[in-house]
Amino acid sequence: MKASIVGASGYSGLELIRLLLSHPEVEINTIVSPSNAGTNVHDVFPHLTNIQVSQFEALDIEELACESDVIFFATPAGVSGQSAPLLLNKGVPIIDLSGDFRLKNGDLYEKWYNHSSPPEGALTEAVYGLSEYYSEDIKSANLIANPGCYPTATLLGLLPIIQKGWADPSSLIIDGKSGLSGAGRKTSLTAHYSEVNENVSAYKLGKHQHIPEIEQVISNQIGENVNVSFSTHLVPLTRGMMCSMYVNLSHDRSEAEVIELYQSIYKDHPFIRVMPEGNWPSTKGVSGSNYCDIGLSVDPRTNRLTIISVIDNLMKGAAGQAVQNMNLRFGYPETAGLSLSPVFP
Repeated sequence: MKASIVGASGYSGLELIRLLLSHPEVEINTIVSPSNAGTNVHDVFPHLTNIQVSQFEALDIEELACESDVIFFATPAGVSGQSAPLLLNKGVPIIDLSGDFRLKNGDLYEKWYNHSSPPEGALTEAVYGLSEYYSEDIKSANLIANPGCYPTATLLGLLPIIQKGWADPSSLIIDGKSGLSGAGRKTSLTAHYSEVNENVSAYKLGKHQHIPEIEQVISNQIGENVNVSFSTHLVPLTRGMMCSMYVNLSHDRSEAEVIELYQSIYKDHPFIRVMPEGNWPSTKGVSGSNYCDIGLSVDPRTNRLTIISVIDNLMKGAAGQAVQNMNLRFGYPETAGLSLSPVFP
């Protein structure tokens, strides 16, 4: 199958290249980077010596449609929202790694992303690509909205206990910490080495664009409107993400009961690993892999559950989940091209 990547010079695009090069059923056909169009790939990224595509291309809708069986958009917000609908009309399946199609409400998108909303028809057609919860919809989708990194870690950690009715959804508090690659390759003062090294800083408190995405999915899954308290922090890591979540339990539950619930729900999902009692996940434990590791702790004094969820933000939080969605969509084994052990240490 021929795959094309739009936005191939960003971190998520580069991860897509790395994964698709080892995928048994896929050949990379075109890599699009308007800022590098006409430039030799090896000149920009010397580590890509085994890629058969020689040059970055400009974005040409007609050419992409003719030469692609699937197209990945690994672009900043606002790009795929304009280009993807044109390709949809030509019948090419699209997996979008940006936030353009995650929110079903166009007004909400414009409020949180500060871009014009994609066409309403495309928003309606888009399927949310949280692989473990929307797999049946993904299998027939022509537009898959890959979840954000924070929502992936958060939702995989929260949904089992919320769906079961064992926790109060109005009490949700999420404390997220992300490595620097989550901000992409663009240069900025916040990405400056001397600003980030040996420093932890909070950002976008109460204003992060992933807030409505998290709320939308939880509300959809349990059938009632939910608001969350969500804080985000930048930590001096290249890649990796940890979300610590706190929720009040509806009734007394032991830690063993909660762990058993999570293990039963995720037992058939190859990329979710529920930690045994007394063990806690770390970002290093999933680095370079498509795993999400989840640890659980019940405090009987406060009747509160603490959930620790970690992912590699460029893998399960972006490119890895995009390939997982492609596998579901085209009927390949879910783990195809993704059987990578974490890089440790």
